[in-house]
Amino acid sequence: MTSSQFRFGLFEFDASRRELRREGVLIRLQPQPAQVLGCMLMKAGEVVSREELREAVWGGETFVDFERGLNFCIAQIRSALSDDSTAPRYVRTIPKRGYQFIAPVSAPAETVSEIKEPAAASFAQGAGQDSGRRRFPPYAFAIACALVLLAVGGYTGFVMRTRAEAKKHPIVAVVRFDNETGDSGMMRFSDGLTDNLVGQLTTLGGQQFGVVGNAAILRLPRDKRNLRDIAGELHARYVVLGQVQGSGTQARILASLIRMPEQTHIWVSLMDRPTADSLGVELEAAQKIATEFSAAVIRDSTGSPLPQFRNR
Repeated sequence: MTSSQFRFGLFEFDASRRELRREGVLIRLQPQPAQVLGCMLMKAGEVVSREELREAVWGGETFVDFERGLNFCIAQIRSALSDDSTAPRYVRTIPKRGYQFIAPVSAPAETVSEIKEPAAASFAQGAGQDSGRRRFPPYAFAIACALVLLAVGGYTGFVMRTRAEAKKHPIVAVVRFDNETGDSGMMRFSDGLTDNLVGQLTTLGGQQFGVVGNAAILRLPRDKRNLRDIAGELHARYVVLGQVQGSGTQARILASLIRMPEQTHIWVSLMDRPTADSLGVELEAAQKIATEFSAAVIRDSTGSPLPQFRNR
């Protein structure tokens, strides 16, 4: 047992491996949200300021839109824990200060390695009593066999659970939306739309699919992008591609849901909106795309037929 392991409610978190589990089942959490969760667990019950989190996770590197990045991390953590910001059970927002992990935190139960130690000591002691003839005590051989069988059974169970989990919970990778308007000022709009979509999909996905939206490979320019590389690196079954088109005060938002590795377009979302209220359009478009795509992913991954397109 190490100080980097924490248990709260039905969850266990290993900070050294950045792994979150619910009743033994691995829950996918991206590296930066996992670091933020680890920081809060280290100071459970205390208020961790946004600057502390920035220093711990991003360090001294330049990060222009830190606020959006941290908000994304907190949203992913809450989604993974099925937590609600309006009635939090785990993560509470302290306005103008930071965040507080409010659930009781304890160390996990005794690990298998610790259970093995007394048996190993007894084995060594028994062997030492008869070292001249190098005989093993009868019970030591039985214990060794039982431990081997336990290890093999545990590993086999882990592999089977991992495979079943991957099949049951597909990964959706959201590529940074391309700004095709010719207006560099629309970059913030397209980036905001991407981040809002990731947040909406994460919330709607729940325990049915995972979402990756902050990996470096998803931020590559269009001419350097390879869907097969994205799917392979992120173990993604689905990839979301999007473009912001148009000019002046009108924008066309186009998003495609692509099944990998065959690169089949299974859903397309299209909408035209004025850009006067850019934030409102970001939220509306993200909600529309996320609602349509999440339903399509769930139905497609379970073999159910998809409904007809209803874009506007």
